[in-house]
Amino acid sequence: MTGRGTRRRALRPRAAAAVIRSGGVVAYPTEAVYGLGCAPCNRTAVQRLLRIKGRAQAKGLILVAADPAQLTPFLAPVDPALQDRALATWPGPVTWLWPAAPHTPRWLTGDHDTLAVRVTDHPLAAALCRHAGTALVSTSANRSDAPPCRHAQAVDDTLGHGLDLILAGDTGGRDRPSEIRDLGSGRVLRPGG
Repeated sequence: MTGRGTRRRALRPRAAAAVIRSGGVVAYPTEAVYGLGCAPCNRTAVQRLLRIKGRAQAKGLILVAADPAQLTPFLAPVDPALQDRALATWPGPVTWLWPAAPHTPRWLTGDHDTLAVRVTDHPLAAALCRHAGTALVSTSANRSDAPPCRHAQAVDDTLGHGLDLILAGDTGGRDRPSEIRDLGSGRVLRPGG
């Protein structure tokens, strides 16, 4: 995908997954807001997503998945008690900062040794991950430091020119984006809604 500036919309995750598999950037509903996503191992797509959003790579990104197995390739093994801590909250709106596997790309972790990961309970986001066959980058659909978009039309109005597709659907109705916790300490770094 080249970012032709299309404002196409789809109602089915299968169509959005095809765009992701071909290197595109899509917007899709999550638990509270729309997210921007692409294939996490496609450096070109991730860099394009960061440009669309105006986000510095150093900050790192969240990966969202349909099940924990989709996250395993990106994560370092941890003590079973720590793993159980995360699994007890999934699927759900809790993102964990988990030690990254040594080979996990810096375009995902940024300047950190951890990777932010979540198994989503949003049916469209989970279906998108299943059809794409991978975890997806998931960052809020907005320009950095602007409020996140909660509807497909808002995404289209603010970011549509840079996206390949918008997967239209309702968000999960939560007030705020996912809670972020540190896996090692359990400390809440960003309260959820």
